[in-house]
Amino acid sequence: MKIRLQTTSTKEIIELEREEPFTIEELVKEYQAEAPYRILLARVNGVDRELTTVIDKDADIRFYDLRWQSANLAYQRSLSLLYLVAVKDVLGVDADIENSLNRGLYTDIKIKRRVHADDIKRIEARMRELVEADLPIMKNLCDLQEGIRIWKEAGYREKVDLLKEIDNPDFEVRFYELNGYRNYFFGLMLPSTGYLEYFELRKYKSGVLLRFPYYTQPDVIPEYHNDYKLYGAFGEEERWTRLLRTHYLPDLNRAIADGRTKDLILLSEALHEKKISDIADEICRQGKRIILIAGPSSSGKTTFARRLCIQLRVNGLEPLYMGTDDYFVNRENTPLDENGEPDYENLNALEIDLFGSNMNGLLAGETVDLPEFDFLEGKKIFGKRMTSIKEDQPIVIEGIHALNGKLTEQIEDKEKYRIYISPLTQLNIDRHNRVPSTDARMLRRMVRDYKYRNHSAANTIANWPKVRAGENRNIFPYNGEADVLFNTVLEYEIPMLKKYAEPLLREIGPDEPEHSEAVRMLKFLEFFSIIEDESLVPNNSIIREFIGGSVFTS
Repeated sequence: MKIRLQTTSTKEIIELEREEPFTIEELVKEYQAEAPYRILLARVNGVDRELTTVIDKDADIRFYDLRWQSANLAYQRSLSLLYLVAVKDVLGVDADIENSLNRGLYTDIKIKRRVHADDIKRIEARMRELVEADLPIMKNLCDLQEGIRIWKEAGYREKVDLLKEIDNPDFEVRFYELNGYRNYFFGLMLPSTGYLEYFELRKYKSGVLLRFPYYTQPDVIPEYHNDYKLYGAFGEEERWTRLLRTHYLPDLNRAIADGRTKDLILLSEALHEKKISDIADEICRQGKRIILIAGPSSSGKTTFARRLCIQLRVNGLEPLYMGTDDYFVNRENTPLDENGEPDYENLNALEIDLFGSNMNGLLAGETVDLPEFDFLEGKKIFGKRMTSIKEDQPIVIEGIHALNGKLTEQIEDKEKYRIYISPLTQLNIDRHNRVPSTDARMLRRMVRDYKYRNHSAANTIANWPKVRAGENRNIFPYNGEADVLFNTVLEYEIPMLKKYAEPLLREIGPDEPEHSEAVRMLKFLEFFSIIEDESLVPNNSIIREFIGGSVFTS
């Protein structure tokens, strides 16, 4: 067999020959010492594979560590399995994996009393025992009916419902087993517990945080910060899912099958409108005049800002809406990134002093010459936007740096109201398999990029790591500064996006670097029903910013 290998430490292709079949893990052991971090997965002929995969023919193989999304998710799933086993061993009960929080996962241990610090110490100690033992995580397959029987006996109603939706009698149910405990995970896993070196447990509110390294530092547990506002936003979304009766994916699919799509859309949109109205009321109550809005890519910032302006008008105000892009420095002064390329997301790509001077001038009642950035010429133009505002008139400002205090350090804090927005997905596939918010955002961006920017799905996937890196530098560190968090997720959005995203993902061929991620996303989308009829979605909906038909962006 001819093997072309790319390790994580170099772009050089190593050409090998092997006479006998071998597992990827056996190959990893030969090269692990040269790698900066633990190798967790491999891409084989364009498709991500577990390290237990046997190679018995010619193959192109690329190793992945925790810095790659697919390997990162495999680490999270495997760590979740380890955690569930330890909870069962120590307390004899189950736990739910609910949502991402504080560089980890928020979990709820199903015990009829409060979880104590001693419980958590014992669970973590048991996890470390299992890691030290380096026990195998074994994959087992059974037919569909056997899988349904197993989950029915275990009392996992939502897992049974999900399997019953599969219209394929030859479908094989995949179980992962660790130390006699079996569970169903939707994605690739690691070979054994010995790979799960880095984690910590932490008591938080009524649950437990299962924390692990972030992809930027695969061998370090991130510094802890109390994300209480993010926790509150997830809690609010959980209340919304109870109102919508869609806590797990089978509940959502059932609502669509039963003809309750209209109610699902209308109620989801009404919850958004009520929250935006509440935020506008609070801004008016506090008399704030500089309204700052920031959030990661595909959060729906434009639509949210426009709808907030409308609600402020309902309160008798006349908001001035603006973005920060007009304050770009002239193109020749744009800072460069580590590769020598223009870094337009750098805070210093904005003329901060001019921005602060302009805002303070407007607040003081002066007529201000606001710049307009000419993107073709790469420079600001003056004299076209002479602007003044009334004494009670708020300014609504949307931009990636809006919550960074350095942007507005010249403006008094008493004038500012900061809003962080993001789609925070509370809907889970089942009680142990969550829907990552980053996947939901990438689907939004993929559909919008194709529709409005003529970009392929492969282009969106290829750029996504760079997008996330920019968010980690410029947006996520400042979400704790927000006065309020607004969750822009809509419970029905993935079934709505699916019909657009699936054909785009299928266009990515096996020879393209993005093929494996496309395969992963397609498998993820398989479980969702499709909402075909868009006529019930209002033209001011946040989802319209991505699928088209928005009154604000069309």
